[in-house]
Amino acid sequence: MNTGAAGDVQRILFVSLSCVGDVVLTTPVLEAVHAAFPGATVDIVADRRSSFLLNHCPFRGDILHKDKGRLLRGAVALLRTVRRRRYDLIVDLRTDGLAYLFRGRRRLTKWGAVPYGPHTVERMAGVIRPLLGEAPIPPSRLWLSPAEREFAAAALAPLPPGRWLALAPACGGREPEKVWPADHYAALANALSDSISGVILLGGTEDQALTAAVAAGITLPCVDLAGRTDLLQAAAAIERAAVFVGSDSGLGHVAAGVGTPTLSFFSNDRPERCRPWGNRAAWIEGPGGDARRIAVAEAEAAVRGLLQADGGSPSNAS
Repeated sequence: MNTGAAGDVQRILFVSLSCVGDVVLTTPVLEAVHAAFPGATVDIVADRRSSFLLNHCPFRGDILHKDKGRLLRGAVALLRTVRRRRYDLIVDLRTDGLAYLFRGRRRLTKWGAVPYGPHTVERMAGVIRPLLGEAPIPPSRLWLSPAEREFAAAALAPLPPGRWLALAPACGGREPEKVWPADHYAALANALSDSISGVILLGGTEDQALTAAVAAGITLPCVDLAGRTDLLQAAAAIERAAVFVGSDSGLGHVAAGVGTPTLSFFSNDRPERCRPWGNRAAWIEGPGGDARRIAVAEAEAAVRGLLQADGGSPSNAS
């Protein structure tokens, strides 16, 4: 498909996905579209619950909300807004038919896309294969503001200099077999005390009992931020860590989005399809589809491998 010269594309509509992890996984495609048309403004259709992750994207135009909870009424409201605009290119990663109701000269959708591989990012990148060709798919990306980085610096000031370990033990209230035990997280942090100087605990308000249990078993200096951050503030804290370790959840994708090496524990989901995207992501699958059965020694070896590959310099140095 001929998408035209870069100068001919001035306005793009990018239809993203809904949940936190999925939004982060769309950013490699968003980055590739921007690279193909660096002078274009990109309006983004996203869900209101997760669109704030794109607030600081420097090349975006408007964020247009499709309210999933409003079903058809949400689609009609979105259609009324978008129909007032005309786009040079529409990139639709959702493909529920709305892209064909919007006004656009060209469209790239999942219908007829040729995936690059089994991973969600590789499948979505297949939508823009006419733009990307055989170029590498970019890593995931999140954009942070100075205010969020200042928040993280202040919140983590009690930790000593050195390399820090970020832990997110919860998994969004899902099945128990997805959650590595609290005492395992504490044992992992303690086993790494020769390589890290402090621990950051992350999660929502509902995770505070779990993170407190982890903190109680850690001998290193620790800051528990569970329930004290929004997702971008949590991302800024993770950005200052040397390694992130957590369950298969949205925070793992957030960690990859700020370039922090990640270790994810998987149960019955398939990491080759939904692991954090990037070349600094590792994962361990629980025996029998149960992440609780992953050995601390195996996790320790994986974290040490990530630390060694990252060169060993403190990531929180200012």
